[in-house]
Amino acid sequence: MSSRTFTLIALSVILGLGAAWMANTWLSARLNANPDDNQQNVVVATVEISFGQMVEAQQVTLVRMPKDTVPDDAFDATDKVVGKIATFSMLRGDIVRGARLAEHLGGSTLASLIEPNKRAISVRVDDVVGVGGFLLPGNRVDVLATRQTGNDGNAESSTILEDLRVLAVDQTASTDKTQPVVVRAVTLEMTPAQAETLVKGMTDGKLQLALRNPLDNQKLPAVAEPVAMVEAAPLPPVVKPIVRRKGGSDSGITVIRGIEVNVVRTQL
Repeated sequence: MSSRTFTLIALSVILGLGAAWMANTWLSARLNANPDDNQQNVVVATVEISFGQMVEAQQVTLVRMPKDTVPDDAFDATDKVVGKIATFSMLRGDIVRGARLAEHLGGSTLASLIEPNKRAISVRVDDVVGVGGFLLPGNRVDVLATRQTGNDGNAESSTILEDLRVLAVDQTASTDKTQPVVVRAVTLEMTPAQAETLVKGMTDGKLQLALRNPLDNQKLPAVAEPVAMVEAAPLPPVVKPIVRRKGGSDSGITVIRGIEVNVVRTQL
């Protein structure tokens, strides 16, 4: 082997080692570089998560997003959302937000969907009371009560509760159904005072549910309570003296009580 060939081989080896060292240095620098300060980790859904479903690890992942586009209640780690209950349906790619999740503290998942200071009450329904099976979890309804007013068969109906949220139909709290299903019971969310009104209405007569438009949040005006009439105090008697001007020694006093007039004779 000539010296020229040996020199070329040695130079090639040196250049190759140098290129490998530079590539390794560049790659290490990229891997150890600090993340962009304008980006942050955000948890998003990888599949559709239905209302009332517990979030599982395979249903979420982390993505990098600009900080100014991330909601304030977003999560930066998947372990912070796993095991929570979805209070709203989420589609694939949606940001998982705290406002759409509830803690699961044991028991059924339905209990985690109830808002604080509210209760869940089930109402027995049929195909008529249940609005032909079109009631689904997440809908809002009014409750009407009908009761007999006498022995003549007359009845009266009134709206006793308004804008209640449907938590579940039968034993299903999922909102992934769109077809009507005739069920036997509907679970509604309400305050303790509304629960007492509902139970009283169930005892007094028959209930009927009325499905509301989700954009309609108006309620009937409250009926003013009748004002009790206060009986006026009796007017004090008006005493008016009458004096005879012609011969006579007696005089009189006129006593007026309301519209009654009496004359009392007196001696001077």
